[in-house]
Amino acid sequence: MNDELLPIPKRVRFVELSAKALRALADGDLDGGSAEAGVALDEHFVCDRARWIFGYRANQLAEDPSVAPWITRAAVSEPEGVVVGDAGFHGPPDEAGMVEVGFTVVPAHRRQGYARAVLTALLTRAAAEPDVRTVRARIRSDNNASLATISGFGFTRVGKQGNERDGIALVFEVPADAIQVSSTSPATSPSP
Repeated sequence: MNDELLPIPKRVRFVELSAKALRALADGDLDGGSAEAGVALDEHFVCDRARWIFGYRANQLAEDPSVAPWITRAAVSEPEGVVVGDAGFHGPPDEAGMVEVGFTVVPAHRRQGYARAVLTALLTRAAAEPDVRTVRARIRSDNNASLATISGFGFTRVGKQGNERDGIALVFEVPADAIQVSSTSPATSPSP
């Protein structure tokens, strides 16, 4: 019999990032973004890439407040209460019922199971929504960690897209009615 302990699946909950929190982060104001979110956000939330994303999401929310339940949230570990990343969808389901997932785990918490916990929560949310028929993930072809994360969740590669500046992204999809989150998947708290 093997006496090695199996790793305990990670648990996450999501904290909404309001328009004010997103705008503060886009402006590089980590303290203001953290105060608005009600959790201590990681420095990663104000790196150049994150600032661009949060600015884009703040503008998206300003144009259409109804996207709020779908877009970026802080991912918080449970029961520790530490922000381990951000996650959400790029917006509500489109006319074909497709949503696209997006998530980042901050560097200090990578390779610990948080990406799988976050993806599990996003897929659980998508599968529970009657208007969602397909979940998409676009992953840069050189992002081996994210490619490994989506394996085992039923995604099928359906194409690729990209350019010289951004590189090639592989496009994966899974039908919402085929999403099965097993009892061995990480437990999650309220949907994003």
